[in-house]
Amino acid sequence: MEPISLPEPGIPAGNSSSVAQEKFHVLLGVTGSVAALKLPLLVAELLKIPALEVKVVTTERAKHFYNAQEIPVALYGDEEEWQLWKGRSDPVLHIELRRWADLMVVAPLDANTLAKVANGICDNLLTCVIRAWDLSKPLLFCPAMNTAMWEHPITARHVEQLKAFGYTEIPCVVKKLVCGDEGRGAMAEVWTIVERVKKILEERDVPRQS
Repeated sequence: MEPISLPEPGIPAGNSSSVAQEKFHVLLGVTGSVAALKLPLLVAELLKIPALEVKVVTTERAKHFYNAQEIPVALYGDEEEWQLWKGRSDPVLHIELRRWADLMVVAPLDANTLAKVANGICDNLLTCVIRAWDLSKPLLFCPAMNTAMWEHPITARHVEQLKAFGYTEIPCVVKKLVCGDEGRGAMAEVWTIVERVKKILEERDVPRQS
């Protein structure tokens, strides 16, 4: 894991290089859905966009589905949140990440974290970042769960609540799930997520040259 190195908030633009200023910061959240298997691929595809810098925030359960050694960017979890803060003058990681990010993408967003976010629960690093999120910045969420969970009526209510907060859904898709069931609930394809990120960069006129 990379050492924690976040920019100090409030640093004047003239104190950093022009290359750094051209970077668009994407914070990628990953939760405990089987679709977390796609995290290495999603990170790799995002890193192909020259304008982007990516950091990952993971839940503990999500770690079950990917190999951290395959993630070539900074990866933060609950352990880092508590290791970083030891006294009153120390930075609070979920606030530092919130300040650093220009865009947040939660992919996959499992049923459990969806319910937490919809109800304002913030009991880990990822949900704390979302609870503290600057609503002037975009947040994309990509639901992923078993079809039976997706079809439960409370899921639609939770999704609508996130939309009411101003977050943008990248809808799940129909396919054969890892559990063997077939139906809606699979996370959107990686290319779909990447294209949505590119669209946001275009809307914000982020320089595309390296």
